[in-house]
Amino acid sequence: MPYDDIIMSEANRFDNRVKDLRQARGWTQEQLAEAAGLSRTGVSAIESARLVPSVAAALGIARALGCVVEELFGPAAEEHSWQFAWLPAVFPCRYWAAEVAGRRLLFPIESGPRGGLLHDGVARGADDVPPRTDIARKTLVVASCDPAAGYLAAIYRRHGGFRMLAFTRSSGEALSLLERGLIHVAGVHLAAADDPRGNAAAIAGRHSERELELVRVAQWEEGLACVPAARVRSLAAAARGKLRWVGRSAGAGARRCQDELLGSRRSPRYIARDHRGVVEAIRSGWADVGVCLRLASEEGQLAFLPVGEENYDLCVCDDQMADPRIVALLATIRSAEFRRLLTELPGYRAQREMGEVEHVGGAR
Repeated sequence: MPYDDIIMSEANRFDNRVKDLRQARGWTQEQLAEAAGLSRTGVSAIESARLVPSVAAALGIARALGCVVEELFGPAAEEHSWQFAWLPAVFPCRYWAAEVAGRRLLFPIESGPRGGLLHDGVARGADDVPPRTDIARKTLVVASCDPAAGYLAAIYRRHGGFRMLAFTRSSGEALSLLERGLIHVAGVHLAAADDPRGNAAAIAGRHSERELELVRVAQWEEGLACVPAARVRSLAAAARGKLRWVGRSAGAGARRCQDELLGSRRSPRYIARDHRGVVEAIRSGWADVGVCLRLASEEGQLAFLPVGEENYDLCVCDDQMADPRIVALLATIRSAEFRRLLTELPGYRAQREMGEVEHVGGAR
């Protein structure tokens, strides 16, 4: 067997992610070669799997790209390694694919702020796994109740060239998925804007076994969306009157606001999953009032009574901070384009520390 064929056979046993991670940094082969102490032709040969790098070369590339060698040359995944992050309600099921912390996961298609992304495949059963899907390595998975997540996804794709899947989940649900290693990023709003520790205290109080980092993003205005015909003049009137409320589930950031307003009053009969769900319940005639963000209320052309501002942040596992998709997310959040977008959205404004990172969970 020719020597080149031996090298190719050995290299094909592993996934080679050098090119993906280099491009995620926006580097040329020359720039990576200089940072890693290699020649450009050597980098080119490694990226195309024509050359198996030495230990020193692999370590040099990993240091230059801010990752570990296993992220560059992990064992090639077999088909049976694919699994559903959560099972769909029925099969056949369309899905998206993403790699999260080395796991190859399938996510059932569901409605949400993703701008009509095409599915990656169709599974006829839980064991009907796909062929290798390269898009999985270029997909960031976010769980959040932010109704503006689709706007962030659009800017993120333009800035970093990665795809974002934004699943609608409450803050509590999002943190649970993050701690289980099923998503990259959890959106959280669990504290008022005037709370000096903000979301950090609420997250630290969960005593997570994972090392967690909190990325500062925005402040948004939360309040009551009301059917205009009700002519609600005050928060007290909304709580005392005979208006039909649509509630928020336990674990949702808006639930804290709801409980403060309603006190010991009986919990609403109908529960909305997210801010837009509150608006749809009111517009459909099932309810008269509910807690949501000003953005969702104004988009639904409802009356809005402000209650207060909250901090909205993104939570990431510490061991994922060097992932090119997370690096690209931080760059997007810190961009002038995203800051300008926040100033144009009703009820949103950038936090003074937008883009700053704080360690909030786990023991170091």
